Amino acid sequence: QVQLVESGGDTVQAGGSVRLSCTASGLSFDEFAMGWFRRAPVEKSPSSITFGRQGLAAIGWTGSPTYYSNSVKGRATISRDNTKKIMYLEIDNLKADDTATYYCAAERRGGGSWYSLRDNQFTYWGEGTLVTVSS
Repeated sequence: QVQLVESGGDTVQAGGSVRLSCTASGLSFDEFAMGWFRRAPVEKSPSSITFGRQGLAAIGWTGSPTYYSNSVKGRATISRDNTKKIMYLEIDNLKADDTATYYCAAERRGGGSWYSLRDNQFTYWGEGTLVTVSS
């Protein structure tokens, strides 16, 4: 049974950094592409947007290539340690808009278009970890 567990969520001041971890079990980790997504608190979601998960970054099964959304490009780094079956996401210069629940996801090699950063291209999901950015 595939299990993904996120950790590292915290309350951080604006301008600070956070490092999230995703620990995987029940899968051959080096056969899966991985991704990070987030969902903002309901009260911060414009009524015109559905409550989908926003793709932030993705990484191939060997550690490359990597892809980033414009919302975090230049201030986020995705990485993975295949020996430990852990994936990381570090985001610097946090802003209030970064407040969200962050999820990790996994997609088997040869499966969906994981590099698109669309949540419907990933099969396995964690339960999320909350990051709150205070001003």
